[in-house]
Amino acid sequence: MRFAADRPLGVAPATVRDYRELARRRLPRQLFDYIDGGAYEEATLRANVGDLERVLLRQIVMRDVSTRDPSVELFGQRLALPVILAPVGLGGMFAQRAEVQAARAAERAGVPFIESTVSVCSIEEVARATSVPPWFQLYVMRDRGYAQELMARAHAVGSPVLVLTVDLAVVGARHRDTRNAIAGRPTNWAKARRGLDLISHPRWIKDVPVGGKPLTFGNLEKVVPGATSPGDFRKWVDGQFDPSVTWDDIAWVRKNWTGRLVVKGILDPEDARRAVEVGVDGVVVSNHGGRQLDSVPSTVRALADVVDAIGGQVEVLVDGGVRTGLDVVKMVAVGAKAVLIGRAWAWSVAAAGESGVRHVLAILKADMDVALGLIGRNSIADVDRSALYQAGAPVVS
Repeated sequence: MRFAADRPLGVAPATVRDYRELARRRLPRQLFDYIDGGAYEEATLRANVGDLERVLLRQIVMRDVSTRDPSVELFGQRLALPVILAPVGLGGMFAQRAEVQAARAAERAGVPFIESTVSVCSIEEVARATSVPPWFQLYVMRDRGYAQELMARAHAVGSPVLVLTVDLAVVGARHRDTRNAIAGRPTNWAKARRGLDLISHPRWIKDVPVGGKPLTFGNLEKVVPGATSPGDFRKWVDGQFDPSVTWDDIAWVRKNWTGRLVVKGILDPEDARRAVEVGVDGVVVSNHGGRQLDSVPSTVRALADVVDAIGGQVEVLVDGGVRTGLDVVKMVAVGAKAVLIGRAWAWSVAAAGESGVRHVLAILKADMDVALGLIGRNSIADVDRSALYQAGAPVVS
């Protein structure tokens, strides 16, 4: 099936940032700001990118790098790249059936796609569209019965990994969403302005609300029937975040999930050690893309401490600020097994559909290939902190 957004571009994007600019032009502002923005003053959002840019690679020459292998083994699966498409809420609002398009691109590139609880396309629809089942992301909900049902649905389609997001005990304030009247208590004027924003993007209307039907939240349809806007689902989801959740609740998840279990939202070494103690298979070092608590460390700053704290007992993944394949190599050098990319695929699917996501993954792969050759490594598996230029200073100063 060819999607409306999967068409030749009028320009030739060369980077993830190029796709960000195309997405900015093509999406209603409220949707672009939703995926682009962060919490409060967005200091952590900026730090995720800025701190990663300041990590330096150590260039090594005159080594035989005629063969270079970017693949890794993770949870029994061979990944062509140490890259995973992160769960992105509202993904299907950015392009027609966007989760399906992204999952297809991921499968073609040989990397996993993680289906969000709050995706437009259901876990079943994504699974039908691909031959490799997606991973599934879940929040710890107050409605444990429905959370259990979602795990059963993920298991039924063959999802090998459950990614449990644990950094949403309360929701951070995202000022862009408030200004765009999709959070808080918007006035009638703000609602009207939001409507004008939508109708001023006829191409998006043709692609998503018209061509992307049914425009509902497929995994939540039973509990939020007929929801078609961010506000519709947000009311239910915000009420489902459970501030009483503790590490003891992992045992309940384990009773209902027999596959691999990863917890996402770890920044502190003590939390990482606790995750190991309760028996998870992996952790994702994440500050929710700078969308929760501002003024917490960037993920690349937190990554080394988490890796050192748990000493290889479980797999360590990371997200936040990754815009190039060089960033991927840096994160692996600091200690991550693989990185999750969220905004990168959301921007690219908004700009150019499945072909855009494929192109972004190809860009990351090409970047990594150059990096491996110029840091003198034949395999991403050989990359460790010795690949970083430190000059007597910490990894991130």
